[in-house]
Amino acid sequence: MLVKKNNYQKQRFLFIGAIFLISLFSIFFIVTNFRNNIVFFFSPSEISQIKNSKKIIRVGGMIKENSVKKIDALNTIFIITDYQNDLIINYRGILPDLFRDKQGVVAKGKFDINEYKFYSEELLVKHDENYMPPEVARDLHMKMPK
Repeated sequence: MLVKKNNYQKQRFLFIGAIFLISLFSIFFIVTNFRNNIVFFFSPSEISQIKNSKKIIRVGGMIKENSVKKIDALNTIFIITDYQNDLIINYRGILPDLFRDKQGVVAKGKFDINEYKFYSEELLVKHDENYMPPEVARDLHMKMPK
């Protein structure tokens, strides 16, 4: 009887240990995946903090009036502002329907430190007069000229 109980305890210990190791591996995988996919947000004033130009980031602000220049059907250059600093955005893709001057926009892509330009292939434009990404709203309200 003593042998069966000891064998059962070993099996239970191995089962619990296996569950623990699988759980640790899963948590490690999830945390690593989130860390690699997190995209940080910067305003044009904060963009000088970028040290790694290969990392995908987001920048946001208002589209500066009369700054949109269509190069061809897929390439557009425009300037975003936070009312303190400006940033040139080179966008490759079809422009969203709501894209226009004085519109809030968030661009996802890579910042070229040497040229001080941002290269984007994804734009998020606010969808109505009540929505603006919280980071953009906070930065713009703090820096908006009176």
